[in-house]
Amino acid sequence: MDDMSGMMSMMSESAQGPMAGMDMAMMQRCIEACSACEQACTMCAGSMSMEGMSGSAMCMSCAEMCNTMMRMMLRPMPINDGDMAAMMAMLQATSMMCRACADDCSAMGDSASATMCAQVCRNCADACDAMMASMKPMMAS
Repeated sequence: MDDMSGMMSMMSESAQGPMAGMDMAMMQRCIEACSACEQACTMCAGSMSMEGMSGSAMCMSCAEMCNTMMRMMLRPMPINDGDMAAMMAMLQATSMMCRACADDCSAMGDSASATMCAQVCRNCADACDAMMASMKPMMAS
């Protein structure tokens, strides 16, 4: 069992209240996508800076957003309605930031790092969207 699987298993076992119904496999995929996106955006920003290209600020903002989202999901805690709403809002903001970064990086043309960053950002946005979809049934009606 890898470290992430072990951590997700531990979080699942200690979950109380609404978090008990959380899809931990989906959360793990989202955390891993956020981590990959943070790394890709940081590398892309560095590459853009070295090549004298604009766009590094968007990549660094996206990297920071993904890091914050990942850390939020890594905190095992019972989740009440307010926590669920905050997590949903953060997932939505992260998805939007990733899509905006992907669009900027796609416009960079032949840059290999920007092309890779755009794809990883889209993957992260999709993972955030899937996590939100899995949480909707848990929201109080």
